[in-house]
Amino acid sequence: MTRHAAQPHRLAFPALLLGNVALAFGPWMVRLADVGPVAAGFWRLALALPLLWLVAKGVRQEPHWPGKNLVPIILAAAIFYALDLASWNAGIRMTKLGNSTLFGNSGSFVFAIYGLWLARRRPSLRQSGALLLAAIGAALLMEGSYELSHRNFAGDLLTLVAGFLYGGYLVFIERGRASTQPLPLLILSTAFSLPILLAISLGLGEQIWPHNWTPLIIFAISSQLVGQSLLVYAIGTFPPLVVGLALLTQPAISALIGWLAYRERLSLTDLVGAVAIAAALVLVRLPERGLRPQVEAAS
Repeated sequence: MTRHAAQPHRLAFPALLLGNVALAFGPWMVRLADVGPVAAGFWRLALALPLLWLVAKGVRQEPHWPGKNLVPIILAAAIFYALDLASWNAGIRMTKLGNSTLFGNSGSFVFAIYGLWLARRRPSLRQSGALLLAAIGAALLMEGSYELSHRNFAGDLLTLVAGFLYGGYLVFIERGRASTQPLPLLILSTAFSLPILLAISLGLGEQIWPHNWTPLIIFAISSQLVGQSLLVYAIGTFPPLVVGLALLTQPAISALIGWLAYRERLSLTDLVGAVAIAAALVLVRLPERGLRPQVEAAS
């Protein structure tokens, strides 16, 4: 039984932004982990899964096996998610933190466009302006990667592929949210993704067992327990256009982390790009409804 509220809770949008802040710390934890990049993704899910289960029980979102119509949707989401994590985590160690998060969230545009298609309408002038501002902001953030194109090309390419895979994951999660509460849906997609990631990691011959658990525990709590939980909640609460543009706050946060932790260049162009994305988010949040068709509560 799930719904798409016509009037979201007043804390829903801050929760969406908090989720993106938590997710933006992911690339840093992947760099700090002493296991292979795909193995880091496996542990992100494996360590978070029992915590997600406990939280779901605590808030009375009982985990349950999905109905037969939902199984293909969750399986598709899990495949996209596992492949996204595998390619994104590998790319994170081959490029700048800001780049990895920017390219890794390129699927946000895919999700935003999907939302417009779902609404069966052309974007309004305000929505078009928000998309244009977000695209300009993303391009400005991306501009810094060209100076290191030879060194960062492989990492940028892997994270770009991951971004489109992430877009597919978001689309299937959105479909699942039409009939399922956020935490049961996230638990199922997480559980279905685990064997895929483990198989990829073993196939690549990665080190799987860590010596230092701290980065992986932080990774699991920040990115999966907090970040993904709030994101999946938001997907059932806001139109895809709003969620998609909110995802673009992550590259600016990761660029700031990269500057503070690794002294990666943070230029005036990066700052202008971040401001443009923030302006796009404000613009798209101004009163204007109708980007999502009304979905009746289902059980």
